[in-house]
Amino acid sequence: MGTTQLEPVPEPKYWHLKTVLSQALDSEFAVGEILPNERDLAARFGVARATLRQALEQLELEGRLQRRRGVGTTVAPPRMGVSLGTGPHTWPGGPEDAWQPVDCTAAVPPAAIAGTLETRDDEQVHVVRRFRVSHGRPVAAELLYIPRASVPELSGIDAPSGTARARAVLRELQRLELDRQENAVELGSAGADDARELDRLPGAPVLVVTTRFVTAGRTAALSVATYRADTCRLTFGDAGRVEIHDGPQRQAS
Repeated sequence: MGTTQLEPVPEPKYWHLKTVLSQALDSEFAVGEILPNERDLAARFGVARATLRQALEQLELEGRLQRRRGVGTTVAPPRMGVSLGTGPHTWPGGPEDAWQPVDCTAAVPPAAIAGTLETRDDEQVHVVRRFRVSHGRPVAAELLYIPRASVPELSGIDAPSGTARARAVLRELQRLELDRQENAVELGSAGADDARELDRLPGAPVLVVTTRFVTAGRTAALSVATYRADTCRLTFGDAGRVEIHDGPQRQAS
């Protein structure tokens, strides 16, 4: 491996190195490929290891790299697009839904959610927990709040708990006629539960997408989905659902 000299530039050296490294990721490495160790990379670019670490940390923050314990630093897959559009609206759990239901419990929702659902302060609702995975890594976690009045025909005998009950709740929800859905997005930080589920540190940046599903003039369900900000990007178009935008694959040299 030869030595690549960096040209003098007015910006911080680690920032310029980040740009050079990003170009190398596009041209020399494939998704999932392990990068050379820090000593070899520092020698290649003629920089101190402290400067290299700053550049690598910035690329990790931007979602270009992943640091995996016991594996090393690998090239991250393309970001997943969170599409916020005005196209056809669908209930969660439909045939094209990429979310994976894992559990369903009965619980009293937080006061703000109960207010949106127009349920009593002490009224329990169905809480469906789902995950979204891309390229083998968790990228989003969702809590879907559904009032019991939205799924009155749900049978506890057929689906007493767990994934089976989650699927049963979603299946019953499909019976309703969906009038519209409303999306809102905000930047947040991962709490302890979100961090654990998304394999991030507490306080890591996340995108929180809240979706209100409306039927017959009332809120039939409310989704609060938390996305890893380092793996997702917002897209605006006609699609009214979350879609995967893989983009071109990086090829190994």
